[in-house]
Order: sequence, then structure tokens, then C-alpha cells
Amino acid sequence: MRDNLTDRVALVTGASAGIGEATAHALADAGANVVLLARREDRLLRIAEALESDHGVETLVIPTDVRDEDAVEAAFDQTVDEFGRVDVVVNNAGLGRGSDVESMTTTEYRQMMDTNVDGVFFISRAALPHLRETAGNLIFVGSFAGQYPRPFNPVYAASKWWVRGFAHSLEGQVGDADIGITVVNPSEVRTEFGSEDGESFEVRFEAGEVTEPEEIANAIRFAALQDDSTVSELDLYRRDKFTGW
Repeated sequence: MRDNLTDRVALVTGASAGIGEATAHALADAGANVVLLARREDRLLRIAEALESDHGVETLVIPTDVRDEDAVEAAFDQTVDEFGRVDVVVNNAGLGRGSDVESMTTTEYRQMMDTNVDGVFFISRAALPHLRETAGNLIFVGSFAGQYPRPFNPVYAASKWWVRGFAHSLEGQVGDADIGITVVNPSEVRTEFGSEDGESFEVRFEAGEVTEPEEIANAIRFAALQDDSTVSELDLYRRDKFTGW
């Protein structure tokens, strides 16, 4: 395990808020230069300024919709043009929409699957050639929903089961290429999650009631610091998650 990520380059998707923003700070605190991908450029620029000021690292802001495969490829090209390498990629961008299958619209279904499945695939495919060159780490933000049945939101759960299955199968495929693959599974995290359909988790829960983004970011940093080994899976559940089961 490395002591730091100095002179290494980390690319984070969904970096404009929540787990992505906290992860950018955690990796920058470890010394990494950080590439920020999300759709909201104004927020990315604000975060980049804070990273440079707080941690003394270099940053690169690339407004990107992970559902657009050409934009994803271009983001990696721009990263390599700027920094010459990619060492850590964090597949964090995700979307939760709707709940009941019978009432879910096709648009809601497509939005969620395009982000949580296609976007994860596009980022992973673009990342692998670069991570082969640096013996890097590819980290997926999964979910408690990808491990246990989720009756109130089966489509979101299915997308996260796909993430886990894809990540672990990819782990087997590229392990001999010296690429580390990690899945980090949170339970509820106090972020903007759920805002598309009403009240977000950061509004619904008070501080201390559920997991904070910084806790997940610290787990991602731990995975990113691995050198010869790989952390296959990390579960971060709030301590009362299984109470009453």
C-alpha cells in the first residue's frame, strides 16, 4: 500500500457534489492531481478552486455526461494530454429514479439505466488502456441495493447489481494486467440522492443519522492507495442498518 498519491492522477465522475466531491478532496489530500467529471461546470470549477487552494494539487475540469461515449473518450484524451497519465478512476456517477415498476415511465427507466449501466461501462472501457500503463486502480461506487433485494426500487437495485457483477467479472479479466478493481458499497448517504423525485437524502436525514459522503470518500482513498494488492469489495453500512431485520 502506498503512503500517498503524489504525482498521480485521479479521475472522478459525478464529481460535482456528494460522494464525488468528497472523494475529490480525499484523493487530493493524499496528493493526487484530480480530474473532475460531471455535467455542472460551475460547480466543478468551484470544487477545483477549493482543491487547489486546500491541497496544493493541480486539477482539470471536464464537463461530461457519462452517457455520451464520445464525450467520455474525449475526457480521457484530454486528461492524458494534460497530465500524461491516469492512475485512479472512480466510477461514481449514478442516478436513482422512481420506485414502483408498474408506474415507472420508460423515460425514468432509460435515464437510470443509461447512467448506472451504460455510463459505468463507457468510463471503464475508456479507463482500462490507461490503467494498464500505470498499474492503476478502477473503483466503482456500488450500493447496499446491489447486494440485497430492494422491493421499493427494484430497477435501481438491478442497476447496482449489474455494477457489482460487471466490476467483479472485470476484476477477473484484467487482474493479470496489474489493474486493481474495487467495489465500495454504501448504505444511505447524506447526499443529493433522491432529489429528482422529491426530497433528497441530505434533506431527509439530519447530520449523524446516516453515512456522510466523507466516510465513503475515505474508503475510496484506501482502495486507491493499494499498490500490489487490490481491495475487492468494501461495505460501509450505518451501524443500525440491520436492526430489526
